Amino acid sequence: MIDANELRKGVIFEMDGELYKVKDYHHNKTARGGATIRIKANNLRSGANIERTFNSGERVQDIRLDYKKVQYLYADDRFFYFMDNETFEQPAIGTAMVGDLAGFLTEGLDVKLTFYGDEPLDIELPTSVELDVVESEVAARGDTATGLTKKVICQTGLEVQTPAFVEVGDKIKVDTRTGEYITRV
Repeated sequence: MIDANELRKGVIFEMDGELYKVKDYHHNKTARGGATIRIKANNLRSGANIERTFNSGERVQDIRLDYKKVQYLYADDRFFYFMDNETFEQPAIGTAMVGDLAGFLTEGLDVKLTFYGDEPLDIELPTSVELDVVESEVAARGDTATGLTKKVICQTGLEVQTPAFVEVGDKIKVDTRTGEYITRV
């Protein structure tokens, strides 16, 4: 069991038979009363979001998680397939769990999967990935005083706002946390 004060962003815990990952955390201490901890969490199995308030001293069930480094192989309509770098097993992750991160997955990318027993719970990407630009808008020439940007589409279908000089065929580095352009490679 862990104290509610230890529920920081990213912590995974069990409550009412369900697994939750903390997305947001606020600690509120009043003058004479006890502290309250307000969290926003995501149910890792169903994807539902909850908000919950705990009093200081309340406890929740912590869980033991395993982490494996895996390599992304391919995807079909229902699953994303990975390969464990040590055992060569190929866990399949549902498209709902991967969600918006699918735009960053390229063949051969190393990621970290979080497991609870044999059940995959979460996927963690590197902080940045390199993607090829396959489609690009035409930028207006000469308007450089305003920091002109344009939308490009990468090989995974991800749309990124980039500077005007990025063209089709370029390789760009994209931040996986924000989806923003970092640099041309």
